[in-house]
Amino acid sequence: MATTPTRLADYSDLDLDFIPHPVTGDVVKKTGPDAVIRSIRNLVLTNFYDRPFHSNIGSSASKLLFENVSNMTARLLEQVIAEVITNFEPRASVLAVRANVSADDNGYDVKILIGINNRPEPFAVTIFLERIR
Repeated sequence: MATTPTRLADYSDLDLDFIPHPVTGDVVKKTGPDAVIRSIRNLVLTNFYDRPFHSNIGSSASKLLFENVSNMTARLLEQVIAEVITNFEPRASVLAVRANVSADDNGYDVKILIGINNRPEPFAVTIFLERIR
């Protein structure tokens, strides 16, 4: 008896840039690893109380950007980012988070290595965090 291969579910989210599809005019959706990577980027950049009725979703990463640019703050950023991904993104698991100080640019180069649940290979998310105000 032959077994049929099972298809793994693919993840999809709306593209929050709200760029219309060139033909249909509908909002384009992100699929696969792009959807999970965009979600992680949004979680890291979201402050607590930014989402109505979900005040517990967010991270204190932007608050840490107003501290002195140092290796100690970079280690705290790594912990905060790993925590928010672990708590609020069930589609991914954190393999490594590395924040490097960029003193000339007054910010941090953050590289997040994640494993997506239905993919065998790891993916890297790169974000440059700097204070805006």
